[in-house]
Amino acid sequence: MGLDNPVHILILLIVLLLVFGAKRLPEVGRSLGDGMRGFKESLSGAGAHDALPAVQVPATELTAAPPVRDAHLFAPAPALESSELVAGTTTPRRSTS
Repeated sequence: MGLDNPVHILILLIVLLLVFGAKRLPEVGRSLGDGMRGFKESLSGAGAHDALPAVQVPATELTAAPPVRDAHLFAPAPALESSELVAGTTTPRRSTS
């Protein structure tokens, strides 16, 4: 039922050959091997990143951000009073005078 039968492995290889082609099959195998090797190294904790020395970054003082130019453009609009609103909507009532 599984891949223990050589016929199943042969059918799988033929399907892979048809899907990827003869030129791309070695490239796919190489990238799959590199991915598996990287995964194995990440699980074991070994790798080049352990050999790098730790760099300490000097702490700097935090300063306040400069004031925003044109801050009035971002200010919220003034609230409308209930007498200025049309009943049931949020649109202001136009004066008729």
